[in-house]
Amino acid sequence: MNETNKLAFSLLAKIGEQVDRTEHLLGLVPPTSIDRRPLHGLMSVGELLGHLLECLSGFCAVLHALYPERLAHFAELREMQVNHACGIEEARERGREYMNRIEEGFALMKDPDLARRLPTVFVPDGETVLTLFLGNLEHLINHKYQLFIYLKILGIEVGTPDLYLIRDFTF
Repeated sequence: MNETNKLAFSLLAKIGEQVDRTEHLLGLVPPTSIDRRPLHGLMSVGELLGHLLECLSGFCAVLHALYPERLAHFAELREMQVNHACGIEEARERGREYMNRIEEGFALMKDPDLARRLPTVFVPDGETVLTLFLGNLEHLINHKYQLFIYLKILGIEVGTPDLYLIRDFTF
């Protein structure tokens, strides 16, 4: 890390923290609950796991749009299925793969890149890369929390340390 990528590094660390907590929660999912719908009308546990993959793929899509030549191989990620019912191991393995790609993309990033504008389906004139990343992070955090709630409904004992990285603050 140097002076030109402190903010990007901080953002990557927060994304990594959320992926780590999500992976931790995946480890608490009972394999027998994949087809269960803890709340009527909402996704099954397996569908939620597949949707978490979509959350992670969003970061890769932004990175690919930001560095299309240098990350041309990210185009292959579009062929990977997301938003489908999947098992715990698939979610874990694919989540790690996405995180590896996210780290690869962030290795190219400098802080000024966060202010670049990229056109989107919703905003053709473009939104800043930071706004796009924050939107993807919000998406991931919301569905991580949904998984946390599903685990509670399924009777799994979970608490604050399962959801957040607890830092030891010494003053």
